Amino acid sequence: MKVVSRSGDTLTYYSELFQIPQVLLADANPTISEGILPTDIEVQIPGFVTGKESRSGSTLKEIALRAQLPVDALSLLNQVEKETFSVPVRIIDPLLIIDKPYDYQSLLDDLDILSFHYPFIQVESIGKSVLGKELFEVRVGQGKKVIHYNGSFHANEWITSAVLMKWLNDFLLAVTNDCRLCGVDCMPFYQNVTISFVPMVDPDGVDLVIKGEPAAEGKFDVIKMNNGNPAFYAWKANIRGVDLNNQYPANWEIEKERKLPKFPAPRDFPGEFPISEPEALAMKELAEKRNFEGVIALHTQGKEFYWGYEGYEPEHSANIAREFEECSGYRAVRYVDSHAGYKDWFIQEFKRPGFTIELGKGINPLPLSHLPGIYEDSVKILMAGLYM
Repeated sequence: MKVVSRSGDTLTYYSELFQIPQVLLADANPTISEGILPTDIEVQIPGFVTGKESRSGSTLKEIALRAQLPVDALSLLNQVEKETFSVPVRIIDPLLIIDKPYDYQSLLDDLDILSFHYPFIQVESIGKSVLGKELFEVRVGQGKKVIHYNGSFHANEWITSAVLMKWLNDFLLAVTNDCRLCGVDCMPFYQNVTISFVPMVDPDGVDLVIKGEPAAEGKFDVIKMNNGNPAFYAWKANIRGVDLNNQYPANWEIEKERKLPKFPAPRDFPGEFPISEPEALAMKELAEKRNFEGVIALHTQGKEFYWGYEGYEPEHSANIAREFEECSGYRAVRYVDSHAGYKDWFIQEFKRPGFTIELGKGINPLPLSHLPGIYEDSVKILMAGLYM
């Protein structure tokens, strides 16, 4: 919601008027300095939308009483007389509908919705996919400590993108409404942590799984790579047939030697050399740029998570793993016979906690009917990860 400033107004006053933390107002209006606002400038009020009420038979005071808002909140929105009153309406319910096949367009639409209503979040392109789709990072918070979460490294695990976007929406609701998420006050996290999200690492592959051959735009013979099968439900790779979670220089040579097939395929092909794919490169460069304190990569399926790599993990990773196990019921696994994953490389390079979380149980892609249960379990891990 936008308002137009009046003589003597301040962000501090707007914070009191709308019961929105001042830090959120400041971050939603980064070009506005502290102190008395210039007159007649637009100011973003996050977490609100503008409703309408007829002027007939009502006064601002009566409408304010019904809306449980100060009269001046309505006066601020109604400086110019119109046929209807503009009324600030607090957003108290999730804005996103995530129980649908969650393709790249769904992500774009939802990022637009959240950016519009919560303008204190930052959305930035970190690179492009093989087919030129922007890879987006979302950042929330002010802290120097950066915790990173990602989803859809594997195409047919697109439900992980929906989980991350639902959590982002719930977190934004919590900080704007001074309410708890998983029993935890979220504002201290906003002030002390920066949360980094890349909700969809492999948008080309996700669209291929959901939309079929047309998603390849005629640029790759995906039917041939898929052994003649026009159904792509088992496709994990990017659009070039490279498994993005087998692309990292953490004993990549071992995976290259033992993995089959030896050519582009729906899954497991690690590429001709490490970081050959633009999506993998974007994620590597992001970790180096942001200097993450910890990483959580969402995958499916198994109701377990992996938290070690070749002894490079720090000692306190074990404590975090115990907390994840206790709060979610997921099984903690320290080592698996696997290399070249994003989590593996992160632990090896930074010697910091990294986790691969295998959400849910079943056959990928997991059905949408599993989403409520998956979210109920995984949101506890996502919140606990903020303590890293």
